[in-house]
Amino acid sequence: MPMAFRAAMALIALCVSTVLAHAQSLPKEVATRTEIYPIPSLTLSDQQFLSGDAAAGKTVTVAGEFRVAQGTGKLPVVVLMHGSSGVGATTEAWVHAFNAMGISTFVIDGFTGRGLTMVGPNQALLGRLNLIIDIYRSLEILAKHPRVDPDRIVLMGFSRGGQATLYASVDRFNKLWNKSGIAFAAYVPFYPDCSTTYRSDDEVVARPIRIFHGSPDDYNPVRSCKAFVERLKAAGRDVVLTEYPDSAHGFDSGLLGVSTVAVSANSQTVRNCKIKEGDGGVLMNGDTNAPFTYKDACVELNPHVGGNPKTAAEARKAVEEFLQVLFKLG
Repeated sequence: MPMAFRAAMALIALCVSTVLAHAQSLPKEVATRTEIYPIPSLTLSDQQFLSGDAAAGKTVTVAGEFRVAQGTGKLPVVVLMHGSSGVGATTEAWVHAFNAMGISTFVIDGFTGRGLTMVGPNQALLGRLNLIIDIYRSLEILAKHPRVDPDRIVLMGFSRGGQATLYASVDRFNKLWNKSGIAFAAYVPFYPDCSTTYRSDDEVVARPIRIFHGSPDDYNPVRSCKAFVERLKAAGRDVVLTEYPDSAHGFDSGLLGVSTVAVSANSQTVRNCKIKEGDGGVLMNGDTNAPFTYKDACVELNPHVGGNPKTAAEARKAVEEFLQVLFKLG
């Protein structure tokens, strides 16, 4: 064997062993690789979404950050969908928690590609159902990825993203918009808005739904979610709502040590609205029987947001234990 070849092989072996040693010394919550994906999507009105009118949509490219957890082969993934303020610091806390478990993460940014940073003070800037399109398009990417186990992908979202997570489970929406060929293994919405009733929304895919909410939430009140959960249970669906006391909207920011609650100045809330899908996919105000708009009298301002470290830790533990069993992690 030529000396140069032996030297080259020795150098390669040294490089491989160095990389492996480095990987083995990484903190558990650190991903081994990060990939940024353009996600071809659509911007639609809620009526266009509900009608399945893809041709009316405006093409847009949003983005996703995929962090490959430590481990080998095809790994489980949690897809995370942000709320009305975009991807924030709390998302990072969840990413670290999942990566530490050997679960990869895919964080969707549905705002930047649409020229948005936040929509809280003006929810009309983006139809609420658009994020479901982004979610399904992300699933198409993950379904083909060589490091992803397509049978172990869970969807998790917060507030507006929690609403998208919850209703992404609806059979009708999957048939209209999910072209990935696979389904999520479970849905984990945090403090979603459940004030809108869609047609056939109690017909969801046969996968677990685990909702986490706070009793005093005055942004997206838990009472409307309780009513929806009762409808889902009556339909025989696997759904559990975990409710935490003393936990305002965004209580999981307590994972970062946040323990204060403050007014989200000028943010719009539909906490006292009853919205229902009417003919042709038009969302109707249940009180006035007129098409719903964010200028309706039921739309209010200045809900509260804030963290609770104790219940945030409890929720994280509950989610981790749920995923441990669902993903069959050792």
